[in-house]
Amino acid sequence: MARLSVSSPEAAQPRLHADAASRIWLSGALLVSLLLLLSRMAAARALAFGDSEALYASYALFPQPAYLDHPGLVSAVARWLGRGGAPLPTTVHAFTSVLATLLPWVGALGARALGCTWAQASRTVLGLALVPELAVGLFAFCPDLLLAFFWLGALAFAALALKRPPESSAALVGTLGTGLCVGLATTAKLTGALLGLALLTFSLTASQRRRWRSAAPYAAVTLFAVLVAPMTLWEGSRGWPMLQHRLVTTQAEAGLSLRNLGMLLGGQLLYVTPPFLLGAWLLLRALWRQRRTDPSAELLWLAAVVPGTPLLLLCLWSKKAEPHWLGPAMLSLAIALAQIPVVSRRLGMASLATGGLVTVLAWLWIVTPLPIRVLASRYRARFDIANDMYAWGPARTLLAQAVQQAVAQTGQVPVVVGPHWVVCAQARAALSREIAVGCNTPIRDDFDDWFPRARWLGAPSVLYVYDDRFPVEPAVELPGRTLVSTSHVRVRRGGVTVRTIRMARLDKTEGVASAQHAGGKAVKPAASSIAASRSGPAFSVVSRASP
Repeated sequence: MARLSVSSPEAAQPRLHADAASRIWLSGALLVSLLLLLSRMAAARALAFGDSEALYASYALFPQPAYLDHPGLVSAVARWLGRGGAPLPTTVHAFTSVLATLLPWVGALGARALGCTWAQASRTVLGLALVPELAVGLFAFCPDLLLAFFWLGALAFAALALKRPPESSAALVGTLGTGLCVGLATTAKLTGALLGLALLTFSLTASQRRRWRSAAPYAAVTLFAVLVAPMTLWEGSRGWPMLQHRLVTTQAEAGLSLRNLGMLLGGQLLYVTPPFLLGAWLLLRALWRQRRTDPSAELLWLAAVVPGTPLLLLCLWSKKAEPHWLGPAMLSLAIALAQIPVVSRRLGMASLATGGLVTVLAWLWIVTPLPIRVLASRYRARFDIANDMYAWGPARTLLAQAVQQAVAQTGQVPVVVGPHWVVCAQARAALSREIAVGCNTPIRDDFDDWFPRARWLGAPSVLYVYDDRFPVEPAVELPGRTLVSTSHVRVRRGGVTVRTIRMARLDKTEGVASAQHAGGKAVKPAASSIAASRSGPAFSVVSRASP
């Protein structure tokens, strides 16, 4: 006879309350994600490339396993978005909007793999979605977005393998997925290798060593090696230029200092905010206490400390350190947030409220002119990096027109040159590949490989592009040339001129005359048309003056 089970109404009440709480948390996480996606999509329609974004978009025109600043995954993504060429800002920002919105849910999958409920995993989503460093910073197209995505993916796969028997198919999938994601994270940014070191350290602990008796760890290491091999071979054959650039060339006068400490602390207070930092400390302390008895706590602890220690030392040593360098080391703490209830309700609400407020203020600052109007005479455009994402809307139009004018007058395509990579990158991303772009950055940059200085210095016609951040005299920068024409555009936001971009055409008289006499260089029909098609609508009045 079957046993009839009857539960009392009193016994069912806690389960009903738990189900209701789970639905509230999950609904809140979904709502926040939707609002963030809509706000990012609105920004995507309004903004051009920031200076660094323009450089990564330029990578698409020169496929390489690695560049001076970063490995080549961001180049592959840019090339995919641009269908083989440099992508448009709207396309790129639509992609980053979607990927940045999905990223917290990858963290939630990691929490679920460790056995957390969806209500608990929703805390991970909310934490990752609203911490300012991710909520605001990951809208930009950068290697950090790809790094964070695959970093969390690696932790999710590692958690899946951890909770399954070593010989199971699920453990094999989890281990291979870990190797795949660590490899992709490393090809996004070298910091990803530190996560690989953390996970390797975890696999060698007493509780996990038995997993090496199966083929899964060896297969994962092999997969990682295959993914990073092109970058390693490329760098090794050239004398490790990326490491030289990052650790030597750009680190003049580097060293431990109180200034670096102040920059690090100030950056964390601004990028992460105090409530999130306090929560991170509580979670890190809890992981430390539980690591000996709970393998999942040891996994998350090592994923924070092993990368975090060298990154912290690098931030204290480097004069070029950025506050976001420490960010990857904190990602595992978001997964711990779902598993370990050490963050009080008051602190959690304070963190989410602070993150939401900072995100709204950042959106208003970047997308609308309201802050400029509120600050009025106290506003200083040169300190506002949001202006980078407006300047090259109108400047694209001016540059396309200047190139077309030079072609019409000389019969050949001019070389475009800027005084610094931030200008050169914007010009490179705005133009078709047929138009060469050189760069006069004081130290070596990628443009020296793409179009060496010896070539653009000898070009018959140079279009020198610069803005008011670089008070240069084109005729002094390029002596022995005739200044043929100048033009400029004033970029305005909220009634304020935030940047003036200038262009000067300087010709070698003999070179241009010879080219005209010989019929000039054949101009590919796409050269001027692509430049014009990428320019987009102008936001300001273009004025020209010729001497």
